Amino acid sequence: MEENELYSKLMNGYKTEFDRNGVSGQRVAARLHKLSEIGRTGDGGSFRLGFSKEEQEAKRLLKSWMREAGLSVSDDEAGNVFGRMRGGNEPSSVLMSGSHLDSVPNGGHFDGPVGVISSLEIVEAWNASGFLPDFDYEVVIFSDEEGSRFQSGLTGSRAMTGKVDMDIQKGLKDSEGTAFPEVIQEVGLSDSTFAEAANHNKNIKEYVEIHIEQGKILEKENLPVGIVSGIAGPCWLSVTFTGEAGHAGNTPMTARRDPLAAAGAFVSSIPDMPGEVSGSAVATVGKLEVRPNGANVIPGTVELIVDIRDIRKEDRDVLTERIIEEAETLAEKHDVDVEYQQNFEVSPVPVPAETKELLRNAVNDEGIRAVEIPSGAGHDALVIGHRYPVAMLFVRNKDGISHTPEEWAGLNDIVQGIHVLKTYLEKK
Repeated sequence: MEENELYSKLMNGYKTEFDRNGVSGQRVAARLHKLSEIGRTGDGGSFRLGFSKEEQEAKRLLKSWMREAGLSVSDDEAGNVFGRMRGGNEPSSVLMSGSHLDSVPNGGHFDGPVGVISSLEIVEAWNASGFLPDFDYEVVIFSDEEGSRFQSGLTGSRAMTGKVDMDIQKGLKDSEGTAFPEVIQEVGLSDSTFAEAANHNKNIKEYVEIHIEQGKILEKENLPVGIVSGIAGPCWLSVTFTGEAGHAGNTPMTARRDPLAAAGAFVSSIPDMPGEVSGSAVATVGKLEVRPNGANVIPGTVELIVDIRDIRKEDRDVLTERIIEEAETLAEKHDVDVEYQQNFEVSPVPVPAETKELLRNAVNDEGIRAVEIPSGAGHDALVIGHRYPVAMLFVRNKDGISHTPEEWAGLNDIVQGIHVLKTYLEKK
């Protein structure tokens, strides 16, 4: 990507009519471009792993913009960054908005940065228009949301809400074998104080996040912005089918106890099941291990993981039970044994009806038809939502592509999202 390509592409076709009430699309484009230069890959993507020097450099850049906007800037023990604007009334609670700046390896330039830069643009707009909110407003940058370095994400938001088990965290190693304590020490943090990020009384009134949609609903509806109806919590169900290994040529078909035949039928049954329970439920088998995995050997065991998600826990639990029942039925049909275990679970976060109604009003005020979209992906809002009220907006994302250099959100859509966020905040 040439030096000015991102900025030029963002500005190409931008409607200057959106530059109103202090919001500047040109400033948003320039900042997205400047941030994209940090950790730029040969493919034109972004490479800023959690707790890397690139993530730190990106945070320093944003902190400089925060200070220029008049915010009081601070860091906590987990490396989370906060830029606070004092409100007009005696502060009792803070309304927080932001996202993250780390990326997956060779990721895009919009997942995370759109949320941070949009939240900061609200401050720039208020400064330009002279608006002062009643509440304190805080722009936040959470550390290591993606989790690509240690295969364990949402680290900063988990630390802030007291959800980090430091015994587990200290044992994590990155792909080079470097342990978590050593990695964070290189960026000025310490494993002995990391969990103290939870000791600050944030007294958060609400956390609001703008994020690119990692799907195609807004594109299909031809809309720039959507309302997140809830954030799905994943449940990982480990399922093991056990049969009897044997020679592929010498074992008659009628005498086989083939766990892969059962597993294959099970995997094929999964796609039809979520829709029978909920319109927002999904289930995916993305990992499957066959042993002994020989071309001329009937397998002895097959292990797989079903990733089950929904924005309502009760519906997700119903779906999980149906999937277990299907596994048991198919195991009996194929004369194999089956065992299952839930080895990972995060409760979903539904957005309250009254919050969605306020978001709907803000969307409509901008002349946009309001649609609700469940978020299947996890975000910092998922963690924060287990402790504080949350609201979330999606911005249209071309082809729904994310986590690659091809990830793309248009400037017109981003700026309209900023206007919706600004309207929503001003009515709080």
